[in-house]
Amino acid sequence: MSSTADKARFFLEKSVPELKEYEKKKIFTKDEITSIVKKRSDFEHKINARGAQPSDFVRYAEYEMNLDSLRRKRVNRLGIKSAAHSGQRRIFFVLDRATRKFHGDVGLWVQHIEYARRQKAYKKLSTILMDALRMHPSNADLWMYAAQYSMEDHADMTQARTYMQRGLRFCKSSRKLWMQYAKLELIYIAKLVARQRILGLDQKIEAPKQEAAMDDLDADMIAMPQITGEDINPSGADDGADQAALQTLNATPALTGAIPLAIFDNAIRHFDYDDRFGHEFFDMAFEFEDIPCLQKILSHIVDVMQESKSASHHTLICYIKLPTAGIQATSAEFPRALGAALSRLQEHRQKPGVAKEVINWLRPFEKTKNLDPSLQKAIAATIHKAELVLPEA
Repeated sequence: MSSTADKARFFLEKSVPELKEYEKKKIFTKDEITSIVKKRSDFEHKINARGAQPSDFVRYAEYEMNLDSLRRKRVNRLGIKSAAHSGQRRIFFVLDRATRKFHGDVGLWVQHIEYARRQKAYKKLSTILMDALRMHPSNADLWMYAAQYSMEDHADMTQARTYMQRGLRFCKSSRKLWMQYAKLELIYIAKLVARQRILGLDQKIEAPKQEAAMDDLDADMIAMPQITGEDINPSGADDGADQAALQTLNATPALTGAIPLAIFDNAIRHFDYDDRFGHEFFDMAFEFEDIPCLQKILSHIVDVMQESKSASHHTLICYIKLPTAGIQATSAEFPRALGAALSRLQEHRQKPGVAKEVINWLRPFEKTKNLDPSLQKAIAATIHKAELVLPEA
């Protein structure tokens, strides 16, 4: 018991200079500082005791966050200078101790990372993130979070790819990780295409010949098509982009869909050509209707599925939906595309499982604004016929 009290006293004494500054600058009153000391003393005794729980650290960190938020507001109101990093440093100190003591608790790591992210403490965040990944290499969600953070906060696709590649070394059986990796690449393509359009560089992309070899499933990393640094982070990191450099992207794997295709090929082989996974991958990519390489990607997925599981209803619905990929329901091209899709449906209407998938696919079109009335009738009739085929509950 005495060691718990000694530890608590030791950590409390470290905050004495900070509290003296608060009193001196009249940020907090004497009574408020006494209350702060009491609360910290209670928390320190709890987290240093033998039966401490992760929730004790969480409550302590939340208290310090609220206290720091109040301090900042008063400093701004009073117009005085105060060490802004002191509160932040103390919160990190609590969270550091929490993750050291309960390094198996992923929730604590996430809270630690999120706080660093909100504070824009990127150097600290990088350290925390690497420690979390070392402790939990088989947690696919952490690898996805790291990749998303690199992409969203720093627009660093190279680092995001690295996280995904390393994640797949430890979590190769995670369908979600494979799917999110491909989705990340598709989001990147969509951003590059949007950027080209803003700069007036949107030209039709000529797809290069497919690379012959992909990769060995036992290898540590997936063999991706050759990509230069300019492909991944074009000189368009700022508004003064080199237009000629952006134009060259049209002929690179970064924009022709070669990378998502490489991911799909590796994933589908790893999952033994699982038709359900192929369907999920198709539907995920199908949402990216504004990328020029969409038809190429989806056609390849359907070809692979037809070669391996041609009779599966998962394969059939992908085959049926393919003509409408990348075409908006209100566009002039949609009636012809829908006609082609419904023509394919006629061949497989009676196949088990197809009717339900068709209904799920066509339902959203019924609610589309400004849709041609004749198309609405055709879609409603198709849904009605599909419902007749469904087995009775």
